[in-house]
Amino acid sequence: MRPISAPCPSLRFRRLRRTPALRALAQENVLSVGDLIWPVFVRDGAGMRDAIPSMPGVNRLSVDLVVEAAADAADLGIPAICLFPYTDPALKTEACEEAWNPDNLANRAIRAIKAAVPGIAVMTDVALDPYNAKGHDGIVRDGVILNDETVEALVKMALVQAEAGADILGPSDMMDGRIGAIRDALEADGHGDVAIMSYAAKYASAFYGPFRDAVGASGALKGDKKTYQMNPANSDEALRLVERDLQEGADMVMVKPGMPYLDIVRRVKDAFGAPTYAYQVSGEYAMIRGAALNGWIDGEKAMLESLMAFRRAGCDGVLTYFAPEAARAIRRGL
Repeated sequence: MRPISAPCPSLRFRRLRRTPALRALAQENVLSVGDLIWPVFVRDGAGMRDAIPSMPGVNRLSVDLVVEAAADAADLGIPAICLFPYTDPALKTEACEEAWNPDNLANRAIRAIKAAVPGIAVMTDVALDPYNAKGHDGIVRDGVILNDETVEALVKMALVQAEAGADILGPSDMMDGRIGAIRDALEADGHGDVAIMSYAAKYASAFYGPFRDAVGASGALKGDKKTYQMNPANSDEALRLVERDLQEGADMVMVKPGMPYLDIVRRVKDAFGAPTYAYQVSGEYAMIRGAALNGWIDGEKAMLESLMAFRRAGCDGVLTYFAPEAARAIRRGL
């Protein structure tokens, strides 16, 4: 019996994978340093660098060292740095007044960075959890997170951040109506050029644990955040939230967490075409870093592959703790 030969395929996808040059020509998406936003934790004091055990390689930095970090980021071509304060527990109250103190830690850091590194964009967090004695993103009374009173507090917080020189405000609280209220207040107060990147689709996720360690909110939090953050089972709701926030004046929108929600990123980008970002959150970072430190994966390759996944899904940029490391790898042509 004559052997049966398979027909020769006329379409061979492997032709364009044969050499690095051909693969480069056929590549559909590109990850650049300009796609990165670096989240940084700031603490009080001077010359202080505190390691965060649940986020190996990430530190809380005093304001002077945050300024140095911002300068390093700018030298690498990273366009933006995002500040998250580690607030002295003695300053945390149920009313969260420290959130709109013009001289609080975050606002001092904003001013210091803009004075020393004016070319880098400074993004902030607009939420009450770093200042809340109960660890929640909003004001709590009788166990209930109060939406409208929280929005009033967030507006005051946003205005002092804008006055300090913030370029991008990041409302991460998930209260209803806060984007419109903040946008109106910015316009009325002469800060119409300040951009808003809304955490429009922020899920009640288990991937935030190390972040709460980093900002000192883990021990204070009572209960969970499911009454204001999204149900991980929901997808259509994300589109409704994004649409609302864009209508209320958001310039950019964010999906959070990142890799477990890339389907949401794709739907948001396809539906609205607006500047769309994702946050590669602390738990995602810790898993990649932890596996790499144990020798289970190639950390650098996994980092770059994960960031390319965001771009492929439709992200215009990514907030990632890997930003400086990724920038150096991209510059080396990896």
